[in-house]
Amino acid sequence: MVFYYKARPDAGDYTIYMGADKNENEELIKYGLPEDIWFHVDKVSSAHVYLRLKKGDSIDTISEGLLEDCAQLVKAHSIQGNKMNNVEVVYTSWSNLKKAPSMDVGQVGFHNPRLVHILTVEKRVNEILNRLQKTRVERRPDLKAEKDASNAAEKAEKKMQLKDKKRREEIERLVKERQAEIRSYKGLMVAEKMTSNRQIASAGKSMQEVEDDFV
Repeated sequence: MVFYYKARPDAGDYTIYMGADKNENEELIKYGLPEDIWFHVDKVSSAHVYLRLKKGDSIDTISEGLLEDCAQLVKAHSIQGNKMNNVEVVYTSWSNLKKAPSMDVGQVGFHNPRLVHILTVEKRVNEILNRLQKTRVERRPDLKAEKDASNAAEKAEKKMQLKDKKRREEIERLVKERQAEIRSYKGLMVAEKMTSNRQIASAGKSMQEVEDDFV
């Protein structure tokens, strides 16, 4: 079972979600997406809360309000953390989560600890939690299918981008060739290489005679 929540409206149309238990957390770790941001109370047990970003977003562009929603939710779903003030919450990109075979179910580490962010939650804010709770939806998603679909869409997008790049490169090549032809043509048309009507007249030849000579 996965619980889905809608973030505060002024933050935009963002979805926050978490697993119902450690086994569900294990599935979320396994089938997360690159745009997912993972939240957890530092050093104590808590739920694994995820924020799904939009294309073009990054962990550094998450608004304070959105961070607060996620932090309050993860604090509230920590038996120890929920009773404490000034709780530290860690968050990082899903791709930075490290799962070793020796780890317990639901346990994770980090590929790069420097990419882990920390924020402090001073106290529980029931107003935020009540608002989030009203939006909660429970689902049993096929996480593997969702990840496969996301990977397929990303692959198709990269293929389209590569196709567009090749098309732009071909257009640039044709434009350069055309510009080279124009420069070459202009070189042939410079004044030193042309015979003016005045030069023709001074030579005592008519235009018709010059044309006849050319032919």
